[in-house]
Amino acid sequence: MDDMPGMTMPVSKTPPSTDAHAGHDMSSMPGMAMPAPAGGAMNHDMPGMNMPGGAGGQPMEHDMSSMPGRAMDGQMAGHGAGGTSLAPGDAPAPAPPKDHYADRIYQNGAMADSRSMLHNEHGGSSSSMILFNLAEYQIRNGRDGYRWDGEAWFGKDLDRLVLKTEGDGALREGVDSAEIQALYSRALDPYWNVQAGVRYDFKPNPSRTYATIGIEGVAPYWFETEAALFLSNKGEVLGRIEGYYDQRITQRLILQPRVELNLSAQNVPETRIGSGLSNAELGLRLRYEVRREFAPYIGVSYDRKFGRTADYARADGKDVKATSFVIGVRTWF
Repeated sequence: MDDMPGMTMPVSKTPPSTDAHAGHDMSSMPGMAMPAPAGGAMNHDMPGMNMPGGAGGQPMEHDMSSMPGRAMDGQMAGHGAGGTSLAPGDAPAPAPPKDHYADRIYQNGAMADSRSMLHNEHGGSSSSMILFNLAEYQIRNGRDGYRWDGEAWFGKDLDRLVLKTEGDGALREGVDSAEIQALYSRALDPYWNVQAGVRYDFKPNPSRTYATIGIEGVAPYWFETEAALFLSNKGEVLGRIEGYYDQRITQRLILQPRVELNLSAQNVPETRIGSGLSNAELGLRLRYEVRREFAPYIGVSYDRKFGRTADYARADGKDVKATSFVIGVRTWF
């Protein structure tokens, strides 16, 4: 074999063999021991690494304890102590960082504007809405009428200014009742708001001003619910409970049952309201959403006065109960 500088290979004096490694004694190479020929046995001495024997060779122990950075005693050495590499035990968790990570790179409050923009885009911005749940014409025996029930609000997720209005009347006879409320609304949780403010009744005469406190939100099974107490400037106490539910028949066709109950703590002859349950309205309306913001509807509404309130109505020549076929539109923007 030709001489290679820096490399001397032993000369084989045995006849050629079919084994490629026959006559090649490589045990002198650092960290390298080649498998023995078939039927033979060689000492596989690789510092830090033992390879399994070849076909027909003897099985070997895999002792990896000499590998740098390795310890087969149940623990992994050389790993950091942070993140998921914490040592087992019941030590307290590391304290969370109190700064913004970006501030470690961008100095002098350079990221403050970006954080403010992110906050506004994820719930910190102001928004508004105007909604008329009811705006309808009522067809009934005797006197056709009309009714509205709507609200508007402006503010943020937690704090809002809310305006509410509702009323009804009869054709050619004017408005029977009309009110407006101005309320401060504060979110209690994602589903409920507490509200407080004032209510002013334009009708019936004489007009009244009320201090108002109430709660509204979404009850279990998605019932929209409102309840409020009213204390008038004359010391009269009234109450109101409302609720409705949107049952989707299709993506555009929605059936809405609705109930409203009005109560009074005392008789108020001036405004023709009796104590107890004064009146109730039960409705069932089917709407079609041409768009989410515009949905015409048809339905039926049943109104009934009770107790002393019914007596006042009879004395005034008015109906105590009425069933109406209604045509209207639910709209918001």
